[in-house]
Amino acid sequence: MSNVVLKDVHKQYQDTHVLSGIDMNIEDGEFVTLLGPSGCGKSTILRILSGLTDATGGNVMIDGKDMKKVPPKNRQVGMVFQSYALFPNMTVYENVAFGLKMRKEPAKEVAEQVEKMINLVGLQEKKEAYPHELSGGQQQRVALARSLVVRPKVLLLDEPLSALDAQIRKHLQVELRTIQRELKMTMILVTHDQEEAMTVSDRIFVMNQGGIAQEGTPSEIYTQPKTEFVANFIGRYNVFSKEQLGKLIGKNAVVSADKYAIRPESIHLQPQPSAYKLHAIAGDSIMNGNVIRTIFHADNKQFTTEQLHHQASAFEKGVEYPLFVASEDVIALS
Repeated sequence: MSNVVLKDVHKQYQDTHVLSGIDMNIEDGEFVTLLGPSGCGKSTILRILSGLTDATGGNVMIDGKDMKKVPPKNRQVGMVFQSYALFPNMTVYENVAFGLKMRKEPAKEVAEQVEKMINLVGLQEKKEAYPHELSGGQQQRVALARSLVVRPKVLLLDEPLSALDAQIRKHLQVELRTIQRELKMTMILVTHDQEEAMTVSDRIFVMNQGGIAQEGTPSEIYTQPKTEFVANFIGRYNVFSKEQLGKLIGKNAVVSADKYAIRPESIHLQPQPSAYKLHAIAGDSIMNGNVIRTIFHADNKQFTTEQLHHQASAFEKGVEYPLFVASEDVIALS
């Protein structure tokens, strides 16, 4: 049974349509990410699920129950925000215990659950510290533990890691996924960070302008984009019109769509089996960590290639090179 179901959900503010016809089925214990640019409606979905905002139309079900008349406090939905919202006058232990104490849980049960959750997020040595004595990453772990300890049926995460620096963010992404798997809890994350979505998700819903542009596993989303928006947003694809690509690899190769996408790492210097050949002039090469990105020009079209640093060929700027792309890596877009 699906743990969370949204069916034809709409949200409108006067003449502004924030969400249009949202359909989602999220399975029990699944980690789902709502990925998209600012203003696409992803945070509004979290607010509707939590009960902080009412949908204009459609149905929302959690654990098989219609949420239409259920107040936020009775939905058994937890929420972690970008801002940590910790109580500054409480220790880590007291912050995590707060929700259980408000429920008037037995003291022994509170102590056991809080200790377990503090251990789970790796803050054993900080449980008597106050928020101002913690780093940003540690504060976010406290906020996560405080939401997890009350055992919500669904945990909603609204860009909880976006304020952290890159290294801490990557570390917490892995920890978050580990915790989710250990607890087998349904989690729904909102982010605009493609790498974060790929790291933590079982499935991704790519959103654009209040609708779902594409849904699938991280691999499906990355390797099989369906539209130009998804291709541009998810993986720095090179997008070609039918005419542009026809000039480069032959008109007979591009007959099924008006636009095509090719990943930068799918364009090679060495011949590939069943590959198309094209000629292009090398431009600037840019080092991006372990990847070398090179800009090429052909027939007034600019595109990029990517090679692992230790395998990269040196392209001389202004020189024409033969390049190859396998037929299966030329993706027709709808």
